Amino acid sequence: MTMQLPTDAKPEIADTPLLVAGLRERLRTVLPRIAANAEQGERDRRIPAENIALLQQVGFTRAFQPRRYGGLEMRVEDYGHCLLDLAEACGPTAWVGGLLAQHVHALALFSREMQDELWADTPDSLVASSVAPVGKSENVPGGIMLSGKFGFSSGCDHADWFMLGFVRPGLEGVAARHYAIVPKRDVTIVDDWFTEGLRATGSKTLLVDNVFVPEHRIEGIIALNSGKAKGFGSNDSPIYNAAFGPHFSIGFAAVAIGMTRRLADLYAEKARSRIKVYTGMAATARAPTAMRLGRGVHGAAAALAFLAKDWRDIDARSDSGIFPNARELSAWRTNQAFAVRLTIEAADALFEGSGGSAWFSSNEMQRLWRNIRMCGSHAGTDYDTCSEIYGRHLLGLELDPTL
Repeated sequence: MTMQLPTDAKPEIADTPLLVAGLRERLRTVLPRIAANAEQGERDRRIPAENIALLQQVGFTRAFQPRRYGGLEMRVEDYGHCLLDLAEACGPTAWVGGLLAQHVHALALFSREMQDELWADTPDSLVASSVAPVGKSENVPGGIMLSGKFGFSSGCDHADWFMLGFVRPGLEGVAARHYAIVPKRDVTIVDDWFTEGLRATGSKTLLVDNVFVPEHRIEGIIALNSGKAKGFGSNDSPIYNAAFGPHFSIGFAAVAIGMTRRLADLYAEKARSRIKVYTGMAATARAPTAMRLGRGVHGAAAALAFLAKDWRDIDARSDSGIFPNARELSAWRTNQAFAVRLTIEAADALFEGSGGSAWFSSNEMQRLWRNIRMCGSHAGTDYDTCSEIYGRHLLGLELDPTL
């Protein structure tokens, strides 16, 4: 379902600078409705269609889309604060909506032919993904035959296309990691997303069986991260002088921070009226209540300050026209994981001091805590891996490709 913008705001969202600058304000007008659907998302194990439609309505999913297709071509820092607002209203919607928006940056680096196929006639097309290179392929004339079982595809129920990771046999026998863009008609969704965290993201498994993918819908992961992709330079905005990786992963830490800020607000609200059952003492009369709130708010603020610097640095590097170097790519990747670690520690401090009532399934606090915790389980936020990557860089060692 696609909810259209009012006719006086279409067809080209990005034609009016005021509309580009006003995405955050437009988004805030729909956040109460998005937040009200959070429990439905938990029950259905997928983001409600209304939430996705609302994000499309305000232009959120077109944040990184080229203006030639009506997109906004937003800078990372501006987009990041929009995503934080969304995560405070509904973390899973921010996780899914963020990925649907962030994929678009990568797609703008694919071939111009593929961009036209996606957006020339249907500029609101949504692309979900499963980016781990688990698919198998066979080179055939004009492209590949692709097969595989692709897991953790967040928001797959709402997608029109899918970006799937696979290993491609090289001409000289050397396998290389690639992405293929596959239409929904060629994908089977397996309803297997039964989790305790980020349940509403609907990150189900995709099956693809011997599907032909033409060459113009294929791109190498290294090419996307090094300025050598087929569509590099096909769009003029400085935001496309950037690697795939940092833009793809913008949302992981931002979503965790937004949810932690919401948890801190609920903790403070609960503490002000909470009376200890066995002592009759007001919770606010005890020092640990205030200390935990301070730790929680400090943790979220520190994570945001850490992350926001990277957002500014990514924008500055894009503006310079010089592609990011290995040091920057390593730092941006690993800083995301450290920021998530800070939010988890903050969330633990808040939730541990919230009492037994916070564990009721009807209490938003337990849902937030579960979701924040799962943000740290994504491959891109695994701090063990990320700290090893960054440590190897600091020691002057070559990047281990298995990481």
